[in-house]
Amino acid sequence: MTKVTAGITASVDGYITGPNDGPGRGLGEGGERLHYWVFGGPLTYKDTTRGEPTGGDKEFFDGAVARIGAVVGGRGTYEAAEAWGGHNPFGVPFFIVTHRVQDAPADAGFTFVNGLDEAIARAGEAAGGKDVFVMGGADVIRQALRAGHVEELSISIAPVVLGGGKRLFDDFDQTMGLEHLRLLQSPFATHITYRVGR
Repeated sequence: MTKVTAGITASVDGYITGPNDGPGRGLGEGGERLHYWVFGGPLTYKDTTRGEPTGGDKEFFDGAVARIGAVVGGRGTYEAAEAWGGHNPFGVPFFIVTHRVQDAPADAGFTFVNGLDEAIARAGEAAGGKDVFVMGGADVIRQALRAGHVEELSISIAPVVLGGGKRLFDDFDQTMGLEHLRLLQSPFATHITYRVGR
């Protein structure tokens, strides 16, 4: 049965990007530290070679990837990631929430959709019984949580204080109960997964 999950990496002080994120700057100043866990250690935006997760990071990453049947992401994330070099990095249907669907690239593996509800519905159909993963940015995840789409929320906390940037729960105006499901840890992140209550 298809389940909607959401996941994001945050700094200890709650930022999901460093200051000045965007195209050509990725996750902003110091933001690459948020994803050391994905690449098995330190990296910079200029690195052309990337490592792989190990230990608890690998267990968390591999478990999540095995369950993903489709991905939903925001236009800001798509642009900040520079469209992942013009190719869908996930190997499953990838829906980008945007108001400019006419900008969709041809044959890159992305489907541009006008609105989160449509993106979730289409991703659910495309997921083949696997999970729909809402990856962000923060606004897309907040919208999905507010609308009641998200059943599980994973937050990976990187051991860094960024002191600025974007936060996941800025302007989140509702109470939401969370039930702890799993915890995995490494030198690069603490991965906590919650069941989302209403």
